[in-house]
Amino acid sequence: MKMPKDFLFGAASASYQVEGAWNVDGKGVSNWDVFSKIPGKTFEATNGDVAIDHYHRYKEDIGLMAEMGLESYRFSISWPRIFPNGTGEVNEKGLAFYNNVIDECLKHGIVPFVTLYHWDLPQVLEEQGGWRSPETADAFVRFAKTCFEAFGDRVRNWITFNETVIFCSLGYLTGAHPPGITGDAKAYFQTTHNVFVAHARAVEAFKEAGYEGEIGITHVFNPAFSIDEAPENKQAEVHANEYATHWFYDPILKGEYPAYVVKDLEKQGLLPEWTEEELDLLKRTAPLNDFIGLNYYCPQRVMKNDSALVMAGGRENSTGRPGNPSFDGVYKTVLMDDKVYTKWGWEIAPDAFLEGMRMLQARYGDIKIYITENGLGDEDPIVGEEIMDTPRIEYIESHLRAVKRAVEEGINVSGYYAWSVIDLLSWLNGYKKQYGFIYVDHANGLARKKKQSFHWYQEIIATRAAEL
Repeated sequence: MKMPKDFLFGAASASYQVEGAWNVDGKGVSNWDVFSKIPGKTFEATNGDVAIDHYHRYKEDIGLMAEMGLESYRFSISWPRIFPNGTGEVNEKGLAFYNNVIDECLKHGIVPFVTLYHWDLPQVLEEQGGWRSPETADAFVRFAKTCFEAFGDRVRNWITFNETVIFCSLGYLTGAHPPGITGDAKAYFQTTHNVFVAHARAVEAFKEAGYEGEIGITHVFNPAFSIDEAPENKQAEVHANEYATHWFYDPILKGEYPAYVVKDLEKQGLLPEWTEEELDLLKRTAPLNDFIGLNYYCPQRVMKNDSALVMAGGRENSTGRPGNPSFDGVYKTVLMDDKVYTKWGWEIAPDAFLEGMRMLQARYGDIKIYITENGLGDEDPIVGEEIMDTPRIEYIESHLRAVKRAVEEGINVSGYYAWSVIDLLSWLNGYKKQYGFIYVDHANGLARKKKQSFHWYQEIIATRAAEL
C-alpha cells in the first residue's frame, strides 16, 4: 500500500529554534530572549540570538527541503517579530520575512503549514502577566487575525498553539520554562484555560472571515498505560489520561472539560476562574476545528505513586523521561526493563503510538489528525565525511509504519511531520541533542550538510512509503 495522494509528508521547525536575528529588522524581545540568558537555565548558556540563522538562510534551507522532496514545511511565526510589544504597531519587516518564506515554499511546491504560537511570547506581555492574563488572549487574537489577513491568500493550513501542556506546566509547575514559576497548580490550570479560550476565539475569527483552508491546534500526545493489571495501577492510568489527554483534547474537540478532572479540581480548589460566556465559546467552536495535531515521542508507563518525591523538571530532561510523580502525587511514570529507550530515557514505542490513535478515534470519532511532530533526539555519529544517523531512520520508519497501519484501519491521519527538518537549538539543551535530516556545522560557519536520513526520507516520500 502506498500512502494516499493527499497525505502530506513534511517536517517541522519553530521560529525561536531556527531563525536567530533576535533583534533584527524591528523584532521585539521575546520571553525566551530573556529567560535563556538567566545563568544556569540552558546548556552552556546557549540562546536563540543566532540559532542556525534561518532568518538569513531560509532560501538555502527551503532549497534543501525541496531537494529532499518535502511536500510540506511546518514552521512557526514569531509573535514579537510581527508585534514587537505584543500589541500596538505592526512590524512590516516582520510580515515581509514570513511572506518571503511562504513564497519560497510555494515556489518549490512545498505546502506552508503555519503555527501561530510556538512559545516565543513578547516579553512585554510576559511582564504583564503572560498567559495568566486574559489580555494576553486578546492580544493573541489580534496577532492571529493579522497573520490570517497577511498570509491567508497563500496559507491554507493553520495551527493556533503548540503544546499547551508544555509551556504551561514547565512555566508554572516545574519552572524549567518562562516565566520560571514552580509549584503553582492554580496558575497552571488557569493558563491552560486561557489558552483554550484564545484558540477558540481565533478559530471563530478565522471561520467568520471566510478564509479558505483549515485550522486546529497541536497537543502533546503521550497516552498513559498501566505497568500491569493491578487495580490501583489501572486507576493511575485512568487518572493520567484524564489529566494529560482529556483535559487538553476535550475542550477543543468536545467543547467541554472532562467531568472527572473538573470534579477533582473543585475538591482541590484548583478550578480555573472561567465564565459562562467562555464555556459557551468552547462549546460552539468545537465543531469548527478542522483537525487535531499530535506531537508524539513516547507514551507514559504509569503506576500508583508510592514515593514521597514531588514533581520536578530539570534542564536536562524537562519532558519525556520517566521517574516523576504527577503534580498531585496520584501516579508516577516509570522505566520498564522490557522497553527500549533513547539516550535521553524516552521510550521508543510505535505500538503505543498506534494504540493511542485508536483511543483517540474511540473518544472523538473521525476527527482529522496530523502527526505534527515525531522524531529522535540523538547525538549523531560522523563517520568519515558522512553523518550516519541510522537510529533516526529506524525510529521514524517504525513510527511511519504505525501511521500507515492507522490509515489502513481507517483512522483519519492526513500527514506526518518529522521533528525536525534541520538540526536546531533545543530550548534548554543547546545543540547536543540533534533531531534533523540536515546537519548544521557550528564549527564551520553553520554550513548545512545532508545526513543519511535525508536521503532515506527522500526515498520514502518519492515512493509514498510503499516499501514500509
